Amino acid sequence: METAEVSTKTKWGIDPTHSEIGFKVKHLMVANVRGTFKEFDASIYATGQDFMTTEIDFWLNPASVDTRDEKRDAHLKGTDFFDTDNFKEINFIANTYESVDNDGSYELYGDLTIKGITKRIKLDVEFGGVVKDPWGNEKAVFEINGKLNRKDWGLVWNAALETGGVLLSEDVWISCEVQLVKQT
Repeated sequence: METAEVSTKTKWGIDPTHSEIGFKVKHLMVANVRGTFKEFDASIYATGQDFMTTEIDFWLNPASVDTRDEKRDAHLKGTDFFDTDNFKEINFIANTYESVDNDGSYELYGDLTIKGITKRIKLDVEFGGVVKDPWGNEKAVFEINGKLNRKDWGLVWNAALETGGVLLSEDVWISCEVQLVKQT
């Protein structure tokens, strides 16, 4: 039964060379530190080009974090943050979509799992449309943004500043540019 259901759906894959999974966090209470993840993929199925019906099972490798600072990346991979020796993936399974303005703005709801802790989150999605590239590939373009509190997933490490406040904000802003490629 499940095979027949999947066969009526269109499979889409992430184009990794034209996609970026990024984040930023306040550092020293005034500046932002930005980072990306270099390894990610997803299983994505939609009814044709109707992305309101999409089933998304997204994963990324937390050990692929890149903040352009090797020491900071090593700290993020350690037990204070992602604990990549024990947790090899961060997962997001999306299951609810709501149109915000009937013009390409959506709210996407799903379950985010980090370090074995699963919480429901909301992401804001801007759908850029479906286009054909010069080689005949159908591509769908999305901008995805959201905010979460890292402490909800056990990412609690911080350091006090001499002048007051803390080194890192609890809030993390997610910022993604994603191109999907229709699979044949």
